[in-house]
Amino acid sequence: QVQLVESGGGLVQAGGSLRLSCTASGIIFSINTMGWYRQAPGKQRELVARITYNGRTNYLDSVKGRFTISRDNAKNMAYLQMNSLKPEDTAVYYCTANRWNSGSDPDYWGQGTQVTVSS
Repeated sequence: QVQLVESGGGLVQAGGSLRLSCTASGIIFSINTMGWYRQAPGKQRELVARITYNGRTNYLDSVKGRFTISRDNAKNMAYLQMNSLKPEDTAVYYCTANRWNSGSDPDYWGQGTQVTVSS
């Protein structure tokens, strides 16, 4: 099993920045991809960004150029640097992890952290 704990959410004005962190514990060697999903009120959960163990990344189109995902494998941590935040980025953000050779849907989820961007 793997446990994921997010931190770093909060309230920020439009145009501001936040950095989310995710700490993984448990059977860490089983993890390949780590990612961030978000869910806004009344909307479906969506993939924001993900990164493989070797550093390959992909992003939601609407956050490209503003958000950066990274990870520190030695510390079992993943990060999401969010710049130029917009009110439409307001959502609960979830850290996720996929096992090696698993499908695209995450195998593990954190409890979520609220990000609120005021206009």
